[in-house]
Amino acid sequence: MPASFVYSEYTTVSLKMLVDLARPAAGLTFHKRAIRAKQSGGYISRFKGRGMEFDEARLYQAGDDIRSIDWRVTARTGKTHTKIFREERERPVFISVDCRATMQFATRGVFKSVLAAKLAALLAWTAHHHGDRIGGQLFFDENCHELKPQNGKQAVLHFLNALVKINPSNSFKHDGDEDLEPVLNRLLHHVRPSSLVYIISDFRGLTAQAEILLAKLAKHCDVVLMFIYDELEQHLPVSGQYRFTQNGQDVILDANVKKSLDYQQHFLAKQTHLQDLAKQRNMIFIPVNTQADPLASLKI
Repeated sequence: MPASFVYSEYTTVSLKMLVDLARPAAGLTFHKRAIRAKQSGGYISRFKGRGMEFDEARLYQAGDDIRSIDWRVTARTGKTHTKIFREERERPVFISVDCRATMQFATRGVFKSVLAAKLAALLAWTAHHHGDRIGGQLFFDENCHELKPQNGKQAVLHFLNALVKINPSNSFKHDGDEDLEPVLNRLLHHVRPSSLVYIISDFRGLTAQAEILLAKLAKHCDVVLMFIYDELEQHLPVSGQYRFTQNGQDVILDANVKKSLDYQQHFLAKQTHLQDLAKQRNMIFIPVNTQADPLASLKI
């Protein structure tokens, strides 16, 4: 971060900050934008829906879909029966939050980590307002921590407390390994099919194998990729020296035209690739920069 970037509300989160997002989250919905479904070729809601749960079997009536015939009951009774389904009253909402060292960065707005925490809190409160279960995953450079989906305000507060307890000074021991494969592998084992899954990250370390795991996750869940980035990553200065602070020490960035253009092209290629991947796998892609209003970002 720039040396002048010192205000704590930009670099850290408090429980009060996240709890105060409960009221604005009441106006959010998980079904806002339409996407194209490959199966039908038409348009469906932003997410696949809550899913359907078997309720009972009744005698077949004219006009019933033959695909819903309950063959077991039909064979047992000798009369054709149809399965009746009802909409599930709740669904698990699973929020995976990137807490790695790379998220402790910003040149404008707030740290990526602060933005990620605010987005996660808004989503958790939205799930609570909808009566859904809330669970999550916090992943670090060296480990992950999962929270089992549960109902109620206490589940939200448990999740928010986990976000607040992250201490950059002793939790991050960056060893250069940014592979997301183990994170997504754990996610596959912890997330129940039909869940709504948000992954809030800068997506460093999205290898080919990690993309395969992400595709597997998208087959059984509704997946939203929230790509967090800083404006400097998108538009690196073309020349000059810039002073940053890292772990209390000053770091000098010597920018030049070639380095800046190479970095910018790399960033744009990464963003485009992630967006294309989301489209191919029927996921939602939402880019959010560190200057953005988190509430407005979820209303798109």
